[in-house]
Order: sequence, then structure tokens, then C-alpha cells
Amino acid sequence: MAGHNKWSKIKRQKAVTDARRSKAWAVITRDIMVAVRDGGPDPGMNARLALAVQKGKRENMPKDNIERAIRRGSGEIEGNNYKECVYEGYSAQGVAIMVDALTDNTNRTVADVRSIFSKSGGSLASSGSVAYQFDRKGILQIPVAGHDELTIFELAIEAGAEDMENEGDSFMVITPVEQLDAVQTAFRQAGITADDVRLVRLPQSTVELTPDQVRQTESLVLKLEDHPDVQEVFTNLGQP
Repeated sequence: MAGHNKWSKIKRQKAVTDARRSKAWAVITRDIMVAVRDGGPDPGMNARLALAVQKGKRENMPKDNIERAIRRGSGEIEGNNYKECVYEGYSAQGVAIMVDALTDNTNRTVADVRSIFSKSGGSLASSGSVAYQFDRKGILQIPVAGHDELTIFELAIEAGAEDMENEGDSFMVITPVEQLDAVQTAFRQAGITADDVRLVRLPQSTVELTPDQVRQTESLVLKLEDHPDVQEVFTNLGQP
């Protein structure tokens, strides 16, 4: 998986400060609702729901909020009907950008996303014109402290992972989407807890920009992330 964004960059894009916690909880709530709608309310039988619940716990989302989102997704209590949308575009600097969103009004969301791209000098692209540059993968972040690298690597590969990289303070384990749950289970059975588990879009290759161009592209990414309907933003921006 040479050439993909480092975990630190993916994590930075989704880092939640206190000021943005309400946005993070809204993102997780929608993810839980859609996961329940598509796969049922039992996290033990619904891998996507299990990931969303884990994410909520990591972000200190109250248990009542998580349970309420599950009830809304199952129709037990009233809630909005969200649709999954993927938007593709380019920054003014030529960086490929993928935007995952959940919305109850697709016309509003696509207009807003197009406007954000346009105001930053970028452009929204047609479906499929950017996506081919990214691979959908599962990611597990295992802390380096207290763990042997070879042991982690062997356990990951035997469970179906594709690759592992040492990111300094953590091991980034990369899996096919369909093997993410199996790899996580293998670690759990070995008494190893992942700090983070999620589905991501990893670029097949990256582009290098000047520091000013990086700042301009990151400004666009932050504006997209701040939109209430946006769940995730991924780019093929390389490390400076």
C-alpha cells in the first residue's frame, strides 16, 4: 500500500476538538441510524453498527445518545430518513477529494458541497471520475507501547490483513473491507485492543504540493468537514 495517506493525516482530518464535538456526535448519530436501517439494531450481527458504536464511545458520546440513535434507526422513535451520498472533486491545486455524506435533502447537500468547492477555486466532478483513484479499506490502529511489531504483523496477516505500517506511536493495520471484522476479532481474542477502527478511502498514489498549496487545499477540506451533512473527507494529498 505504498503511497497512501498516512494514518496520522487521516486521523488529523477527523480529529475532534471540544468546539467540534457536537458535529462529531451528529456524524456518529447519522452513521448509527443508517447502519441500523440497513443491517438491524444488533451490533453483534451488524459490523457497520458495531464500528459506529465504537466510534461514539471513543468520542465520549453519552450512552443515552447512542441508544436513542439506534431506536431512531430502527423506527422505534421518529427520525430523519438519511441517504448516503458520495461526492467527488478536485481542489484548485489538483488534489483529488472524496466526500462521504449522509443527508435528508440531497439537493441541498450537493448544492452546498458544490459551492464550497467553487468558492475555494476547486470543482465538483462527475461520479466515478475521482473514485477510481481510491481504494476502500479497513484500518485498525494498534498502540506500539507494550506490543511486539512482529507479533502484531503475524497476527494481522493470519487474520486476513493486507499490510501493516509502523507510524511511530501506533501500528496501522490495513485490511480488505470484508476482513475488517475478522481482523479486529483476532486482535480482541489475543487480548489486544485497537485504539481506532474504521473504514477509509486510501489513495492509490499521492500528489506533492508546496506549503502554500497544502494550506489552501487543507482549508477546503476543513470547510467540507464542517458541513453538517459531511461524514468523512479523504484526499490524495501527500505528506509535506
